Amino acid sequence: MAHSPKRGNKLQSGVRSPTAHRTLEQASSHWQEYGSKHKDDNRARVAARYQLEKDGKVRAGDGKDVDHKRALSKGGGNTKGNLRVTSAKRNRARNFSRGDGG
Repeated sequence: MAHSPKRGNKLQSGVRSPTAHRTLEQASSHWQEYGSKHKDDNRARVAARYQLEKDGKVRAGDGKDVDHKRALSKGGGNTKGNLRVTSAKRNRARNFSRGDGG
């Protein structure tokens, strides 16, 4: 088994950090872009849930998830044809198995 260059929270002596080549500005820009994309995706998920709550298909605290048949990360949208109600367990298992999260 390969050994990790990390020991606890510190890098071993002589091992470069994977982001050592980035300037502070580059690193800051990267995380701003990363955070912005995830905020946009979260807004889309909240909007999808609201849309189906308005249609009476889900309620707050009902244990159901609003699933995107084609994931947002794969170009799917919030059209009614791309949304479906599933149990939280099933939706999260599906997302985990396809590598979208878990």
